[in-house]
Amino acid sequence: MNAPELDEIDRKILRELRRDGRISNTQLAEKIGLSASPCWNRVRQMEEAGVIEGYTVLLSQKALGVPDTVMIEVTLDRHDDDTFESFGQALADMPEVLEAYLLTGEYDYLIKVAVAGTAGYEEFLRRRLYKLPGLRHSRSTFVLRVMKRSYSPEP
Repeated sequence: MNAPELDEIDRKILRELRRDGRISNTQLAEKIGLSASPCWNRVRQMEEAGVIEGYTVLLSQKALGVPDTVMIEVTLDRHDDDTFESFGQALADMPEVLEAYLLTGEYDYLIKVAVAGTAGYEEFLRRRLYKLPGLRHSRSTFVLRVMKRSYSPEP
């Protein structure tokens, strides 16, 4: 599917929604200089075209008791379709896994997990990750501080 042509008004709408996904249509229209109805139509069209994939809420890892983030590079022992499919689905089903990417290069996957310190990480490794069939090697790095976090590109 080809990406729809976005004009500057669409981009303004997207920037505002990216900052505040809960903004009312009236407030959004006011901020970008449109009346409410055309603004709502543009948002709806971008949703239907797949430019806007959805809306979500960001939760505090710290408030949920899993303040630490670990990045894990994983190598599988086999590279067949079934192994990739089952391993990827198993990662998607784990609540600790925030993001998982299939990669090119030295490692097969990059996984971002939320844990409660080294004890929580050890438990994740022993009770979850190391139980998955197909895992050959992993390498972990604890995140010290987040310098930038973005969930979509700037429109």
